[in-house]
Amino acid sequence: MRFLFTVFSFLLVSFAGFAQDNYDVDLIPSNLRNRANACIRNEEITVDMRSPDNVMLNVKKAITVFNQNGEDEARLVIYYDKNISIKSIKGEVYNSVGKLTNKFSQNDFADMSAADGFSLFVDSRVKHYLPSVNQYPYTLVYNYEIRNKQNLIIPDWNPKPADDVSVEKSTYTFICKPIDQVRIKTQNYCGTPEVLTDEKQKKTIWKVNNILAVRTEPYSPAHETYATNIQIAPQTFYYYNHKGSYTNWKELGKWIYDDLLAERKALPPATIEMVKDLVKDEKTDKDKARKIYQYLQDKTRYISVQIGIGGFQPIAASEVDRLGYGDCKALVNYMQSLLSAANIDSYYCVVSAGSEKKSMDPTYASMVQGNHIILCMPLKGDTTWLECTSQKIPFGFLSDFTDDRLVLACTADGGKLLHTPKLTTAENLQIRRADLTVQLDGSVSGKMNTVYSGSQYENQESLIGKSITEQHKLLKEAYNIDNIDFEAVSLAQKKDISPKLTEEVSINIRNYAPVNGNKMFLQLNAFNQKRSIPEIKNRTLPVYINRGYTDEDTIVYTLPDNVIKELIIGQDKSYKGPFGEYVCKASLEGNKLTYYRKFILNDGTFAAAQYNEFSKFVNEVNAADYLKLALSLKK
Repeated sequence: MRFLFTVFSFLLVSFAGFAQDNYDVDLIPSNLRNRANACIRNEEITVDMRSPDNVMLNVKKAITVFNQNGEDEARLVIYYDKNISIKSIKGEVYNSVGKLTNKFSQNDFADMSAADGFSLFVDSRVKHYLPSVNQYPYTLVYNYEIRNKQNLIIPDWNPKPADDVSVEKSTYTFICKPIDQVRIKTQNYCGTPEVLTDEKQKKTIWKVNNILAVRTEPYSPAHETYATNIQIAPQTFYYYNHKGSYTNWKELGKWIYDDLLAERKALPPATIEMVKDLVKDEKTDKDKARKIYQYLQDKTRYISVQIGIGGFQPIAASEVDRLGYGDCKALVNYMQSLLSAANIDSYYCVVSAGSEKKSMDPTYASMVQGNHIILCMPLKGDTTWLECTSQKIPFGFLSDFTDDRLVLACTADGGKLLHTPKLTTAENLQIRRADLTVQLDGSVSGKMNTVYSGSQYENQESLIGKSITEQHKLLKEAYNIDNIDFEAVSLAQKKDISPKLTEEVSINIRNYAPVNGNKMFLQLNAFNQKRSIPEIKNRTLPVYINRGYTDEDTIVYTLPDNVIKELIIGQDKSYKGPFGEYVCKASLEGNKLTYYRKFILNDGTFAAAQYNEFSKFVNEVNAADYLKLALSLKK
């Protein structure tokens, strides 16, 4: 699964250069240095939409890098292809007192293919530059100009790219003809833009000044949800010889279906007959779809194809049928064509994929909000979703890559927003049972069974098909316990709409319960400790828990005969509140010490004022998880 619009990522983050008289770092106000790893001294971004097929982007930017943590903000990355041409690049580097130390031009940039390891055909290239400077602070000045032969995608304005960046001054100017119709989405912008209009052009200017860097607050919403942002979508557009217009999701989905998909669905007659024969004995559409989906997984593999209008248009279904590979667009289109051969309706759906949930904005349609394609089958009373890029994912299961968000379904009747199923707190399970024997020297050995489901199914699913050596390596990284060895590993997969993975391991942990004198120190919770989080005063952002889950652990320790069977009293803990629940308890019967732990974390958005309560909850769980029993030994 890979993002399909990567060739346009240069439009989402601005890098550039600016020229001013003095770049002495001491001229930066002290409040703009506080908490900042970098400071944008001055930035001017101008987008001049001269015509739908001629959009000029001019970026000038001066940025001071205070330390190594600010390096990424100084990195200049520019994508280009046959529709995007770089007209000029130049820049300068200044030291801490504002003395010019270096100049650079386009010839100093690394130039490489934009292909990644999953890409087969890519006609985009990328220019990359980061100066080799090892004395901080320093200032970089960029100035570049790009011509775009399209206006479907207009660069956004994000004046403050990260929490640890301060902004002295940033300006965004959009120029178009007075008669051009554009939709503008403004987020977290204070004030009113300046608008200058004459007979030839309309110029809209947004400005910000003196934005401070802030500390990053854990469990915060995505940065783009609270940062200042301007997005622009022209009503009439041109893109790779395709023309169209839209003002809402219905019109955009209609254009995608009619212009990009409709002529790409035909299959060879032999394949159509094959599909009909494949499903002839199946009674329901869902059973037919399941069989076709297995055929898709057996026949095809995912490879990114980014040529021509490849960022948005799939290669033809007949080509995927012939070649056996495609990207997410092509594989979904192919699966849709196979289903159509069996008279099963389905929707080609654009989604913003990633482990952090991001929905299409219901109030503002644009082409840049999606980065992946999935398939929806609106079966009667049983809507089923398919991820078509994985050869291993179960039929009907959407992972945390695409669950619980609004997506755009592109149909012959137009686009419509649908919501993908949610992997709930109760479904995202990790249930563990371990039976361990504690040796006289403090070593522990035994067997452990763990069942993963929901979003936690994916935590271990990648182990399937790996070599024994690789499995042992990955398990050691996952459990991260000193001196742990896995003597046997068995993985069983229940592959259906609600998949489960069962992990059976035999383990040995040397010196797990160290002995000191007549005491043995045993940490009851061996495998599942919750990390602590910092306490923060004056929290400003909401508390955002992206996904809830439930963990349940039972560990039975068989103690050595020389342990005095007197359990320390008062070790049981129990918490319950808006963020979740926690219980841990220990009991002793004979030489069997049973430890039980259950932790539930609820997803949701909570007020900033509740962070103290949340951090207290998490840190109390952390303290209880690391509790050690001091067991007395007989002499």
